[in-house]
Amino acid sequence: MTQSSPATVPGYRIALIILGIAMSPVLLAASTLGSHLVMGDALRAILSGSLVLCTIGCLTGWVGVSARMNTYQIVRFAFGTQGSKAINALFALALFGWTCVTANSCGHALQELLAMFGWQVPMLPLVLFGGVLFIGATAFGFEVLDNIALVAIPVLILLLSWNLQRFFNVAPFSGRSHVDTMSMGVATSSVVGTFMILATTMPDFASMVHNRRHALIGAILALGVAYPALFVAGAVPCALSGKVTLAAAMALAGAAMPAVLMLLIATITGNAGNLFQATLVTSTFVKLLSRPKITLLLGVLACLIGSLDILSWFIPFLVFLGIAVPPIAGIYLTDYALSRRGGYDEAVLAHQPAVPVGTFVIWGVATLIGFLASRQLLTLTAIPSLDALLTAAALYALKSKVGVHRRAMAH
Repeated sequence: MTQSSPATVPGYRIALIILGIAMSPVLLAASTLGSHLVMGDALRAILSGSLVLCTIGCLTGWVGVSARMNTYQIVRFAFGTQGSKAINALFALALFGWTCVTANSCGHALQELLAMFGWQVPMLPLVLFGGVLFIGATAFGFEVLDNIALVAIPVLILLLSWNLQRFFNVAPFSGRSHVDTMSMGVATSSVVGTFMILATTMPDFASMVHNRRHALIGAILALGVAYPALFVAGAVPCALSGKVTLAAAMALAGAAMPAVLMLLIATITGNAGNLFQATLVTSTFVKLLSRPKITLLLGVLACLIGSLDILSWFIPFLVFLGIAVPPIAGIYLTDYALSRRGGYDEAVLAHQPAVPVGTFVIWGVATLIGFLASRQLLTLTAIPSLDALLTAAALYALKSKVGVHRRAMAH
């Protein structure tokens, strides 16, 4: 069992931070799911997708707390000291992309809120205002992020609970019995894909908890309890009302303003978490700037990009990243299970290839399998990101076994 440290936190604290990151993208994704499926199918997709995510989060969290390293340090052992820089650049792009998207969502939420008072304000100043809040929350590190989550998450939960109670008491239901615009496979994949990047980078948070038990507690509370609960809370009003957004569904109950306010707070807390992770990974290959300066630079860039009407160009790229990132988890989980259960020894890095070509070939093949699965050209599990992860894990295990056999034959 890993030892507790005074500098670490209990598992429920990282669950709160992850919940803060999850709330905005999950509520947005859930409304799409709810508007395209009848409620029973939506619930089945949410539960099965959350079970997959929770399992992956428990495994990656276990590795993080065992290593006491973040994701971007762990990948050096499977991808090499130089090869890992390419992997970390991919992580940085993914996290920065989500920071831009969430900054844009924050600006839209502010616009909707001000429009209720008859004020029309351009996007840029609103995104910059939100940026001041989430950059400030991130610049002072994990401790401030942790304290913000302790305050913001209960407020968000109360707002969400009030909105739902209001909806069920007042809103008329459409009584839809059949909607066929989304298959169960696509629906489950959307539940998994919405948060697969965070499940892959779970060591960023799990490395800061007391021990392995707390890492599992954090992952289960965040991905096994809160995540599906959030999805249900966002999907059910849309499934019952036939509306395509949560705010539109809540408007039927006269609760549009509290719903928009909730989404606004959620985007700010969520982007603080996104920017925290983006800063962590960028600091692994940008050595000339301190972490607070990296946070400021990335935050300002995210606000500028997020204020532009070009985010539709980001979405296909982020979908691709949702397929390209999971194989990385499959590889480093397998590497841990086969070679690192006794610990991560920095000294071995000097004796390993700086760029292990075979590992990158495996990553590329697994990403291709995930891409083909996303186009429904082949499938293993009906969840493209999971297909990519499992393919990478199987191929890396085979590569490792072959390597051990060759070394044994050489001796």
